[in-house]
Amino acid sequence: ELMTGYTMLRNGGVGNGGQPWVLRWSSRIRLTWLSFTLFIILVFFPLIAHYYLTTIDDADDAGKRIFGPRTGNELCEVKHVQDLCRIRESVSEELLQLEAKRQELNSEIAKLNLKIEACKKSIENAKQDLLQLKNVISQTEHSYKELMAQNQPKLSLPIRLLPDKDDATFPLPKSNRNCRLHNCFDYSRCPLTSGFPVYVYNSDDYPFGSSLDPLIKQAFEATVRTNVYVTENANIACVYIILVGEMQEPVMPKPTELEQQLHSLPYWRTDGHNHLIINLSRKSETQNFIYNISTGRAMIAQSTFYDAQYRPGFDIVVSPLVHAMSEPNFLEIPPQVPVKRKYLFSFQGEKIESLRSSLQEVRSFEEEIEGNAPADYDDRIITTLKAVQDSKLDFVLVEFTCKNQPKASLPTEWALCGERDDRLELLKLSTFALIITPGDTHLVISAGCTMRLFEALEVGAIPVVLGEQVQLPYNDVIRWNEAALIIPKPRITEVHFLLRSISDNDLLAMRRQGRFLWETYFSTSDNVFSTVLAIIRTRIQIPAAPIREEPAVEIPHRSGKAAGTDPNMADNGDLDLGPVETEPPYASPKYLRNFTLTAMDIYRNWNSAPGPFHLFPYTPFDPVLPSEAKFLGSGTGFRPIGGGAGGSGKEFQAALGGNVPREQFTVVMLTYEREEVLMNSLERLNGLPYLNKVVVVWNSPKLPSEDLLWPDIGVPIMVVRTEKNSLNNRFLPWDEIETEAILSIDDDAHLRHDEIMFGFRVWREARDRIVGFPGRYHAWDIPHQSWLYNSNYSCELSMVLTGAAFFHKYYAYLYSYVMPQAIRDMVDEYINCEDIAMNFLVSHLTRKPPIKVTSRWTFRCPGCPQALSHDDSHFHERHKCINFFVKVYGYMPLLYTQFRVDSVLFKTRLPHDKTKCFKFI
Repeated sequence: ELMTGYTMLRNGGVGNGGQPWVLRWSSRIRLTWLSFTLFIILVFFPLIAHYYLTTIDDADDAGKRIFGPRTGNELCEVKHVQDLCRIRESVSEELLQLEAKRQELNSEIAKLNLKIEACKKSIENAKQDLLQLKNVISQTEHSYKELMAQNQPKLSLPIRLLPDKDDATFPLPKSNRNCRLHNCFDYSRCPLTSGFPVYVYNSDDYPFGSSLDPLIKQAFEATVRTNVYVTENANIACVYIILVGEMQEPVMPKPTELEQQLHSLPYWRTDGHNHLIINLSRKSETQNFIYNISTGRAMIAQSTFYDAQYRPGFDIVVSPLVHAMSEPNFLEIPPQVPVKRKYLFSFQGEKIESLRSSLQEVRSFEEEIEGNAPADYDDRIITTLKAVQDSKLDFVLVEFTCKNQPKASLPTEWALCGERDDRLELLKLSTFALIITPGDTHLVISAGCTMRLFEALEVGAIPVVLGEQVQLPYNDVIRWNEAALIIPKPRITEVHFLLRSISDNDLLAMRRQGRFLWETYFSTSDNVFSTVLAIIRTRIQIPAAPIREEPAVEIPHRSGKAAGTDPNMADNGDLDLGPVETEPPYASPKYLRNFTLTAMDIYRNWNSAPGPFHLFPYTPFDPVLPSEAKFLGSGTGFRPIGGGAGGSGKEFQAALGGNVPREQFTVVMLTYEREEVLMNSLERLNGLPYLNKVVVVWNSPKLPSEDLLWPDIGVPIMVVRTEKNSLNNRFLPWDEIETEAILSIDDDAHLRHDEIMFGFRVWREARDRIVGFPGRYHAWDIPHQSWLYNSNYSCELSMVLTGAAFFHKYYAYLYSYVMPQAIRDMVDEYINCEDIAMNFLVSHLTRKPPIKVTSRWTFRCPGCPQALSHDDSHFHERHKCINFFVKVYGYMPLLYTQFRVDSVLFKTRLPHDKTKCFKFI
């Protein structure tokens, strides 16, 4: 077999088919070699090329780089390559030149745009100046026409009359019993512009002064020293006052001796005209020792009068002086609610001497009908009241016999029982307090009755006076039917029915009015003395002295820093908020009704004013309109009444409108050592329309930095230094505030101009309310039976924070001088709650809730340092404040409201998640 194969191979595969096999083998070898060659070319050649290309930069010698790049000169050796290079360089240069021209043109376009904007602003400013000039011209023309129409000379003050010392020509009345102001008072000593000077004798200079009660004398002297009407110049005095009681019985002078001492007074002038004899009573048993003294034409002020002695419209019934040298403790006064108490009514007293024994004769009811002396109704009163008590229809307490020795009293007068504290405890449990007048109708008022009235008003028991003939204290100026029930004695059988028929609302109104009368005219010696003077001054129609304003001690500061405009403050869209005044600040018109109001609205002021009449003789919330005016002022000039000017959108935005002449407001900003925050807040006021000035209350003992540059915002900035660090300084009536409207804001308050202007417009429609932005409310804590302060988001509110609120300057006087001092002391103690105190005050006086404007709930600027309100104890202290204030006022004066004012004429920005609340627009 091997040989055969070998032979076949040697023969070339010939034989038995060997030749085709060789051919097939050779063709296979060629195909394999061709495939291998192609593989080498396609695989290894790219790899080698890639290797050389990637190692071009690694070659040290440029000549050794086979595939290395050539230089530009080498490439440009070829002619067409050089042409391409020249074209590229030319195109690049042209592109650079075009880019430079484009940038230059853009710069010129930007400059032209700026010039266009500047021209537009200049045109707008010129239009505004032209419009303002037209308004000034129109205003001047109308003012000239009004002056020409009135054709009245300027009214000057009258020449003051000073009578002779002796007044020998003054006519004498037929009887001192007939004395009235027109025949026993010398008006020539009291000109309208005199200011009502009062001269007070020093009782220690006269023998009867040693017999006076030391407490009454001390309290009277302390009051005289602080009274604004008291003068030491007797020659110019309008009224002369002498204190003669209460006297101590063991050393009381005889009537003849006291009469001689009175007649020997240096300014008595034979008959004592223009004199006032004051006999104050601290006890219920004070005797009427002046009854047997000839007082001539002198007026008498005391608590006990007989009808033969009392001269209506001339003499004065005064309240007893219980708190002689001490202020009343408001924490001991019971609250005014609940309205109904344990007893429907109560009475304790004992009659020492009956009417029959005092008159020494018996008179029948028929004799009373015929016009004779009245019969004694006290027996009927006793029988009727005991029957009501025995019926047990209501809890009543009547006792006609004292458990202990009764107090001394006048004949036919019901004597007081027990000590004062025991009587007050009973009255605290009584809805009504019965006051039975003396059976002797000749006794028009007694110290015992006035003491019962004083104690009832003090603790909130509504007085029920049996006997319509009684002359209650200050009865000629106080409407007692608003605080007490005065019932004739014959109606004693109907008293129970009458008391049961009074609604709770009426009971609370009478109790609140009684509390007001007690606090204003009865509670302290200062109130009693000031009220007596106010009555005389009102009778002779002399206006009250202006209330004291707080003098502003200015801190020198440098200004001149140009204030920028915060885009958040000035972003008002297309709204024209009003003109920025280019003229000097415009103060609110002065009150001009001082001389007429004393004769026109006596009762309204005495019975509804939030303070003594001698302090606040008017209600300042009525607009002051020019007499016979045909045009009313606005912020941009006068507009016709009813003419519709300002009714459309653009005119409304440009004019302040309303029924009051043009008006501005003052910003009062309280700050404490936050100069950067303060400067930012002041700059945000730049360009604010109707802004009169800014009063910065610097509440820190450390003065501002000497190098601090204050912004120039176009209106004066007054930096006021305070005596101490107190939040009460926010509401001081600074004399630098010349507008009725005050915008009180914190130094970190962040308000837009359109929000401020909208709040100002709303306040002008409700001048007696607090109008502001952040609202809060109070709530009753049932588990702890106390009040809570709440700042959560709510659709109902009862307070508006004064950190961003408008209010009338009138309330600044009330807060600082009339509101109980205990409230201001608590504000100083906690360095908190001054805004709650102001809301309490206004709601108490007006019985209206504040007004919230816009949906804003907070007003703090973002990024400002934290204030006192971020302290953990802040809310806990505010809870305490609310409950303490409720005790002082006797009830919760805050009122809830769901009313909120949003504008459809200004840009309104409401968050979407706060639109569920009702909005009244």
